[in-house]
Amino acid sequence: MSDEKCIPIAGYPVSKTTSPVLARYLRQTVKKEKKVSLFFANTNFIVQCRYLLGTMKGDSVTIVNDGIGMDIAAFLFRRDRFQENLNGTDFIPYFFSGLARPLRVFMLGGKPEVLAKAAHHVRVTLGQTVVGTCDGYTGIEHDHAELVTAINLSQAEVVLVALGNPIQEEWILLSRQMLHANVVIGVGALFDFWSGDKTRAPDFLQRTRLEWLYRLCLEPQRLLRRYTIDIMRFLLLCRKHRADVSNRHTRPAGNLKV
Repeated sequence: MSDEKCIPIAGYPVSKTTSPVLARYLRQTVKKEKKVSLFFANTNFIVQCRYLLGTMKGDSVTIVNDGIGMDIAAFLFRRDRFQENLNGTDFIPYFFSGLARPLRVFMLGGKPEVLAKAAHHVRVTLGQTVVGTCDGYTGIEHDHAELVTAINLSQAEVVLVALGNPIQEEWILLSRQMLHANVVIGVGALFDFWSGDKTRAPDFLQRTRLEWLYRLCLEPQRLLRRYTIDIMRFLLLCRKHRADVSNRHTRPAGNLKV
């Protein structure tokens, strides 16, 4: 994937790619038994994961754009544009749909009842093999090394981590070297959608990129700060890094090479 580029957003190297290219890259990663961590970067990710930035710049980490805020930042501060909006809710089913065989999936995060329904969805609707689960409450309290060992014993090829920003990113980066799985993905609220615990916006809101507004109306107390104060912090971070000499030009996105 040497022809792929990235758009630096607030210091993060965000890949400028599409669903078919990214899915092919992940499938090749599994086939060749290599390792990659995938993060979906929205404005909340940029703000909340700031302290992890230094560990996200290796070739084994791929960051992709999620949400209209990233598009706005790419245009305002880079005079560039992403080719496609890549969010886990749409992309991960797409990734699973084009496989030659079911993948072995371990699911980490969510409430126990939500996780059980989400795992059923992955088995029945998406046709994958769920080899283990661990909820994000009592389950995650177990010894970290024991959890990593359990995931490795399951022989999972893909680990989906739904702990929210920045906890899921911190857990993935801390655990990645010890995990044998080929692909580890931070998926945020995806299990909630799969279980039916949360609903997605109507199609016309998704098409007009207003899904964030729908979610804000459903969860104003939880999301109000994210879409007000944190948006301002996001824009200030983008402005601060605009003048960074190392970020002035796009570079080959080595994190999309297999």
